[in-house]
Amino acid sequence: MGIDKLDLKILRLLQEDGRISFTEIAKKLRLSESTIRKRIQALRKKEVIKKFTVEINPFKIGIRTVAIVGVDVDPTKLLEAAQRLCQIKEIRSVAISTGDHMIMTEIWAHDGRELTALISEKIGRIDGVNRICPAIILEKLKS
Repeated sequence: MGIDKLDLKILRLLQEDGRISFTEIAKKLRLSESTIRKRIQALRKKEVIKKFTVEINPFKIGIRTVAIVGVDVDPTKLLEAAQRLCQIKEIRSVAISTGDHMIMTEIWAHDGRELTALISEKIGRIDGVNRICPAIILEKLKS
């Protein structure tokens, strides 16, 4: 894939602060700004860096209930159900997995009542869904 130690250092700095400038990265790594710019462009082209984004603290924007929800489905409906889950705006992430559940999701809801409604009215009505197992996040210690 062509990722070396320098690329990993650049990636670590970007993970710490996605707004860090090329100049600041160059300064910290004692390299030229053009080297950093070219490296980051190459990482984006290789899709090592998928996108630059913002990590939001859900509790600061009025979200009071964050849950990891396992969803089990008929195996023949797995991909279809996962795609339907991706369309629900309150579901922040969807992953097909092994282990206890076939699909794992992270859901942000304003409160428990909204989470219950999402589970019963949206997730539960998806064709092929057999079982839904929510776990409320009490405190997130690391992202």
